[in-house]
Amino acid sequence: MKKNTDAPEEGRSRVIIRTSIIGILANVFLAAFKAVVGLFSHSIAIVLDAVNNLSDAASSLITIVGTKLAGKEADREHPFGYGRIEYLSAMLISGIVLYAGITALIESLKKIIHPDVPEYGAAVLIILAAGVIVKIVLGRYVKATGEKVRSDSLINSGQDAVLDAVISAATLAAAVIYLVSGISLEAWLGAIISLVIIKAGVEMLTDTISKLLGERAGAELAAAIKKTIVSFDGVTGAYDLILHNYGPDAYNGSVHIEVPDTFSAGQLDDLTRAITAAVYEKHGVILTGVGIYAVNTSDPVTIKMREKIREEALQEPGVLQMHGFYRSEEQKFIRFDLVVSFDAPDRAAAVRHVKERIKTLYPGYDVVIAMDADFS
Repeated sequence: MKKNTDAPEEGRSRVIIRTSIIGILANVFLAAFKAVVGLFSHSIAIVLDAVNNLSDAASSLITIVGTKLAGKEADREHPFGYGRIEYLSAMLISGIVLYAGITALIESLKKIIHPDVPEYGAAVLIILAAGVIVKIVLGRYVKATGEKVRSDSLINSGQDAVLDAVISAATLAAAVIYLVSGISLEAWLGAIISLVIIKAGVEMLTDTISKLLGERAGAELAAAIKKTIVSFDGVTGAYDLILHNYGPDAYNGSVHIEVPDTFSAGQLDDLTRAITAAVYEKHGVILTGVGIYAVNTSDPVTIKMREKIREEALQEPGVLQMHGFYRSEEQKFIRFDLVVSFDAPDRAAAVRHVKERIKTLYPGYDVVIAMDADFS
């Protein structure tokens, strides 16, 4: 499935993998130095910082594997592709961060009960300072790259790297305080660092689970697609746009369009095919269905009735939009759709109230109202 991104999917994968390899090399290098320094200086904070760097390297490795698997072509078992594997890899990274935080908290509490006296020197301070600079640069680079190619795994890794820079800076501050005053804040700092890591892990995990459950498509993308659709002659509105996400920027979906009731089947066929092709070409979104709302265009009585009913419907709290209006004088029915906000206290009641008012205004008609959700 084509991705909704300016860069080809193969190029996107290469960027993610290259960025992840840079992250692995940098984190392994930092972890090795910090582990040696932490062990020789008896600093629990520095040792935990080294472990955190190793977890970051593991996160980058998971990102590479997840990107490779997500790039597999669609097949019979998974006709929409494997893009959601990237969400699973992001979830694993969140789990690693969470586990590292919990483990670090346990070790820090042990050191609070049975403290060690740290031994700092100039080399320790230099390595910690260098670690702060490296992690800031690495974190900003990885996160910016992740946002550019829309990779949650890279964004999570970048955020974690920036967090590591804060942790390293705090460790450096504790070392300076110890050298100046002789007060050791090692274990307490380790506990605070652990809580920060746990918080970050929970936030990353929550965000990824939200994406797996299925989030509303971005307002900018939805607006752009609707703009493309209504640019076609005869289309007076685009509604009920529903987009299903099968990985970062991999969408398919459906939409309803309003067209004059005078259009022939042939005209509708040509129009819907043209719309589908244009949306795919411009936005990388596959429209699997284009529904039709026939709009009365030749009867001034119907047009006046539509505007009156629209005005009445929008007075109901929670009702955001009315569309798909159609009136049949022969069969004596009025039908239309109402978009009701998710924030409405009782969405069904809102529709019921509108229906009651319309039946009062036009008692001779059967009123059929479909309740739509605010998908986009």
